Amino acid sequence: MTKEFKVGHDVTWNSEAGHVSGGIIIKMHRTDVAYEDYAHHASKDKPQYEIKSIRTAHIAMHNSSVLEKT
Repeated sequence: MTKEFKVGHDVTWNSEAGHVSGGIIIKMHRTDVAYEDYAHHASKDKPQYEIKSIRTAHIAMHNSSVLEKT
């Protein structure tokens, strides 16, 4: 089952640098999107979420499989 998130949800995820907490979903993409020179594949059933870190203001792009609601 795919987890569903909405704009405004608080989320956490694991990154290459370790566990990240305190992110807010700022946008949901349902079509492929290029971000930081990388093509993120998205669809209606498997969207990509644009997330802003509360601590650093860094923007990350992830699908629902790596995200957890806080």
